[in-house]
Amino acid sequence: MPGFSANLGFLWTDLLLPDAIRAAARAGFAAVECHWPYDTPPEAVLAALRETGLPMLSLNTRRGDVAAGDNGLAALPGREPEARADIDEALDYAAALDAQAVHVMAGNAAGPEARATFLANLRYACDRAAGRMILIEPLNRHDAPGYFLRTTDQAREIIADIAAPNLKLMFDCYHVGRTEGDVTTRLTDLLPLIGHVQFAGVPDRGPPDRGELHYPTIFAALDALGWTRSLGAEYRPDGATEAGLGWMRDAAPPQPSAA
Repeated sequence: MPGFSANLGFLWTDLLLPDAIRAAARAGFAAVECHWPYDTPPEAVLAALRETGLPMLSLNTRRGDVAAGDNGLAALPGREPEARADIDEALDYAAALDAQAVHVMAGNAAGPEARATFLANLRYACDRAAGRMILIEPLNRHDAPGYFLRTTDQAREIIADIAAPNLKLMFDCYHVGRTEGDVTTRLTDLLPLIGHVQFAGVPDRGPPDRGELHYPTIFAALDALGWTRSLGAEYRPDGATEAGLGWMRDAAPPQPSAA
């Protein structure tokens, strides 16, 4: 059974990022990941990672002008200089932490020109990544209306068109569950393309021990498929993060009897 990664964009958001890393270690997580760490000096984050021994799995490119409706820039025609500056920033920050991956956010766009822009910026990111993984993630239409990348089929086509070995799919069971369904079949089908897996309860993005998806079944399916990398807990806790971690104990495989 793979371990779990705490997504610090949702968990322990009341703490500064270095302290959230320490809290995740105390809670038994095997890794951490984050959304936009750029307000925290990378030296402080690296110190917490070294202290706890946790790896940083991934971080996102900036969203842009959120107040103006931006949710990433990489698929927005005419904003290539900003998108590539954000890619550079994210990759430099990831390198400072030895983070494994950068999620390049597409943004709100549609049409052939947006697709061509996204592909060009992804090629730039893959070339610039120096062996680091570049992730793309379909977001569901309920939470992110207008987002360019919406389905795993669309992501599969983009990955095939670019054909870069370090471009992978971020498979978020929550987003797939909201709009595509058939999560375990899609995991099996897309496994060679997947670089990271995330999860949350469907449909409210709450803890994974409630909702429409039965995560013990999904975790067991991933285990049977040979998945060994940490799974990203990217859910909204109901209150204090520590109070809602019972799902981690329930997900742990039974221990052999001492008899």
